[in-house]
Amino acid sequence: MRLIAYLLCTGTLLAATPCLAQEVPASTQETQPDDIIVTGEKSNRTLQETTTSVAVTTPERIRQENILTIQDVYNRTANVSETYGSAGFTIRGINNKGVGAGGDADTATVYVDGAPIPRQALFGGPTDLWDIDQVEILRGPQSTIQGLNALAGAIVLTTRDASVTDYSADGRILWTDRNDRTFSAAAGGPLIRDELGIRLSAERRADRGIIRNVARGGYDDSLRTLNLRAKLHWTPRSLPGLDVKASYNRVRRDGGYLYEYTNLTTPDFYGHRRSTSDQPNRGYIRSDIAVLNVGYEIAPRLRLSSVTSFNRAATLAQTDADGTAADVQFISNDSRYRTWTQELRLNYDGERLSGVLGAWAYRRSGGLDANNRLNIATPVTTIVGLLQRGGFPAAAARQIATAYATALPQIPVRYSADQPLLVKNAALFGDGRLRVTDRLSLLAGFRYDHEDNRYGAETIATFNGTLPSPAAFGAAGTPLNLAVNAINRGVLGLVAQAASARASNARSFDAFLPKAGLSMEWTPDLTTAFTVQRAYRSGGSSQNPARATLVAYDPEYSWNYEGSLRSRWLDGRLTVNANVFYVDWKDQQTTAFFGLNAFDYNTVNAGKSHLYGGELEVQGRLNRVFDAYASAGYVRTKYDRFDLPAGSTSTVNLAGSQFPYAPRWTLAGGINGRVGAIAGNVNANYRSAVFTDVGTAQNQARVSGRTVVNARLGYDAGRWTVFAFARNLLDEDYLQYRTPDGLRGIVGDPQTFGAGLELHL
Repeated sequence: MRLIAYLLCTGTLLAATPCLAQEVPASTQETQPDDIIVTGEKSNRTLQETTTSVAVTTPERIRQENILTIQDVYNRTANVSETYGSAGFTIRGINNKGVGAGGDADTATVYVDGAPIPRQALFGGPTDLWDIDQVEILRGPQSTIQGLNALAGAIVLTTRDASVTDYSADGRILWTDRNDRTFSAAAGGPLIRDELGIRLSAERRADRGIIRNVARGGYDDSLRTLNLRAKLHWTPRSLPGLDVKASYNRVRRDGGYLYEYTNLTTPDFYGHRRSTSDQPNRGYIRSDIAVLNVGYEIAPRLRLSSVTSFNRAATLAQTDADGTAADVQFISNDSRYRTWTQELRLNYDGERLSGVLGAWAYRRSGGLDANNRLNIATPVTTIVGLLQRGGFPAAAARQIATAYATALPQIPVRYSADQPLLVKNAALFGDGRLRVTDRLSLLAGFRYDHEDNRYGAETIATFNGTLPSPAAFGAAGTPLNLAVNAINRGVLGLVAQAASARASNARSFDAFLPKAGLSMEWTPDLTTAFTVQRAYRSGGSSQNPARATLVAYDPEYSWNYEGSLRSRWLDGRLTVNANVFYVDWKDQQTTAFFGLNAFDYNTVNAGKSHLYGGELEVQGRLNRVFDAYASAGYVRTKYDRFDLPAGSTSTVNLAGSQFPYAPRWTLAGGINGRVGAIAGNVNANYRSAVFTDVGTAQNQARVSGRTVVNARLGYDAGRWTVFAFARNLLDEDYLQYRTPDGLRGIVGDPQTFGAGLELHL
């Protein structure tokens, strides 16, 4: 925190230096909040007119800070944080997969040009930021506008459009001292001037990696990616008012797993990252996205739009679950999804009334094909009960069970599963504002949402090892020998119980999600607003792996109360925006255990919680040389109740604990400067300590806060720019996760230096 304050103070002092402020070009930060159009709410309002808490990353900022991936944006945004490497993110402390480790629906969705991306592809899918026009992170529920999977918020990426008037070409080469190479290019222009334009872009990245595998050789986190995109833009003269955009995006990724472990037993493991896994830790993504966006201006203030998207994503995630050089456990999850969406919108932008009415249809099909080798801790308590029912005294049963667990501490299982999924969603929605007076506006919205989902499962489980020999415990026919024979049969029975023939559950859900609020424009430069809205996450069915049964669970709901401030000061040179919120959340989907073994669990509705906090974002032009920006996020999360169903043997009580990966403070700030052709940026981001687990003992799963500083300095000659950059400039050592045994962990990105060359023609 002190570091960010230091950066901003430095910028203020530099701004006061008269000799640097004379006869130099304006600051590189040319985009102001009044110029930024927020598209995520589908009404195309400026940032200052938007009451939702939205953080916008512009092309200027992407270039100034050398931002490469969506994960870089997470780390620079107030009240947003990444989790488990690139596996996911939180918005206002809410994990995009849910906070209770239960349920299948997401709480937040990433969209690329209107196409929703499956969360299984987010660790390396079409979310890199080359040729991206804008990134919007909408914090807080978007259930009225976005509907499906938007209880926590939404992330909207918009790629650069094709021009029908001007030709342009862009290129970039990046190199780092970590043997990471990136080659990017884009070009486009009119095929038919003022009517039809095209833009093509491509990016190729080759990263050697930094986690050396001493068992297999090579690097666990090496990476190869290819991202190709083509866009057409058609504005026919024969149909004035018609605007058609079509795009196709193809991504191929071969790299490390969703997250990569480093052995923490290695001396100086921050500087010497090693792993000993005998099996590959890899993540493969094949993604194809097609989007057709058609708009027609019916009248000067009335517009009809249609957005159609198709997304085909396949991921293969493989990891050595034990992390040792022995061939013990291996996980291989192959997921394939096809997603189709269709949205129709009617936008009206009148002097008093403005807003959108729409209809939405969604279909996602596919599923998971798992082929794993796992070890299950031998259930001593279950064996004791089995022996006591067979007539053994309690003390003798405990002694025999302990001896058996010494001979077979873990039950090796080969487990494969086919889990098909079909989700169909349809909705009607509306969102608008009515100016009652020149200052006071009423805000209102609704969504009627209907979902049908079908979840299926077919599993095969076989014992994958050698059972203890009864003869080692006693001669044939003796009670001890017979007891071990019975235990062996019980172990095989536990494994066999996890196998099941194909079964499926179909569920249907309906939800009405209202929104209401007031907005007051006190002056042309000062507006406040207050809104209340309901958010929703659908229910479904989950498989209990140990019992091979499908168990239904219900939806969860939240009420969200939010206030906002939008303000400009010093003749528009300073912008100060803020949001505060309170969320009341009930029927939360979480995981409950039922006692057979470590895999005897399924999703239940057991949690109730609340959270509150706020975001502050400041941007200012200090003078003609410098501009500065800063953001701060604060959130408090807490489980109020945790009521498990009868029969649950879960020992973890979530009541009183905080959400995992919900940092209390997230701070970020930066300074841009330009003198002649020399342009530079220094930025820093801070995340306070987080818990990587839940429950009253979560202090044992705490990782400390960290501050990361980045910088870029370049010579901009107009058509070309050469620059140097540093990531984690001060070489901050930090962990994102530590395994319960403390032997392995996810280590934060190291200090990295690099250089680049950009061309803009």
